[in-house]
Amino acid sequence: MKIFVYDRTFDGLLSAVFDAYSLKSFPDALLSENDSFPLFYDDSHVVVTEQEKFVRVWNCLEKKLSDSALRCLTQSWLSELPEVGMLIFRYICKTINTSHSIETNFSDSDVLALARIWKKVNWERIRLMQFVRFQKTADGTFFAVVEPEFNALPIAVQHFKDRFADQKWLIYDLRRDYGFYYNLRELTEFTFEEKDNSQTPHLVHAMLDGKLLDENELLFQRLWQTYFKATCIQERLNPKKHRQDMPVRYWKYLTEKQTFRISTK
Repeated sequence: MKIFVYDRTFDGLLSAVFDAYSLKSFPDALLSENDSFPLFYDDSHVVVTEQEKFVRVWNCLEKKLSDSALRCLTQSWLSELPEVGMLIFRYICKTINTSHSIETNFSDSDVLALARIWKKVNWERIRLMQFVRFQKTADGTFFAVVEPEFNALPIAVQHFKDRFADQKWLIYDLRRDYGFYYNLRELTEFTFEEKDNSQTPHLVHAMLDGKLLDENELLFQRLWQTYFKATCIQERLNPKKHRQDMPVRYWKYLTEKQTFRISTK
């Protein structure tokens, strides 16, 4: 059994492909240094991530795959599933080894598996665009917390930049402890330095502490909750369909699902 050890980045994965062809030795498993190694294996190779390596592999893929297939690779990687690294590795090798594109060959188990993963990640992107709820802070910044199942925030954030280009905002992924901040000019990745029990500071039951909110924010939240309740037709309630369209894991961050809070100012 041959093992490649890499840094578990997409660039590192492409570098592993480069090394495999350079060494003419292909791994049975891709692991990081922190992973548990199998009890028995024949050999291991440490992959050094280098720009020259991953750029050459990516340039090769650009010649053989459509833009849609390239997005499939990069967005499937954001699923963070344990098997996705080896899946993408095999997909890339099959692409390099054939003279024609394999991207629509769904009889191939790897192509089909990646297509299904891509679909799940893309659905998570769509849900982020649907269910992000901002709260206006005292300094005028709009703040939202999310915990997506997959790491879909990087591919959803452009939507918010286009949609809210005239507002300062920060969307924070609490599960992965990073977010994106838009300052009316550029979008930058952001991480809180202060920690409080591994949670974002100043959150109270997944919502911002009232002391940090704009003076009219709680009023607008109450108005939105009232509108949401008024437009709900009791005779047409379908809880099962409601949970399907609006997954329960998003509810704690949705204004319309919160009990109205009294300001603590």
